[in-house]
Order: sequence, then structure tokens, then C-alpha cells
Amino acid sequence: MRLPRDLSGLQLASSPHRYGYTLVRQTGSHIRLRSTLKGTEHHITIPSHKALSIGTLSRILTDVAGYLEMPRPRLVEELFPH
Repeated sequence: MRLPRDLSGLQLASSPHRYGYTLVRQTGSHIRLRSTLKGTEHHITIPSHKALSIGTLSRILTDVAGYLEMPRPRLVEELFPH
């Protein structure tokens, strides 16, 4: 599954709400989200850039998939359906 190449930080920050992530704060150019879906807190920080680098997007998705205990390709398909 190919990751989107033109995804902004704001677009990514609005995507994981279905998994219990809510906006905690935005400081400067970084957005902080938190989820307590699995009984423990999980935080992710997303840079609020016009286009996220593929490496940054990949690391964030890997982190979220690990917390949700789901395969990363499934998470990518659910967040970015074609």
C-alpha cells in the first residue's frame, strides 16, 4: 500500500479520530493527539507542515498501528481508502 505523498499535518491529525485520538494541544508547528482507547494513554505528535515527509508519516502510522495492535497495512487502508 502506497502512502499519500501530499498529506498535510492537519489532514493527518483529523484522520485518527475513529480510534479515539483527540486534540490535546497545538504548540507552534506541532499538533499533539491523545488516545485512551486501549486503557492506557497514547500520545502522538504531528508536525503541522503543508506536506509531511514519507518517513515522518511512516513512523507516525507505525506507532499508531502498534498501539492499536493492528497490522500497519490495515491501518493505512482504513485511513486512506482508494
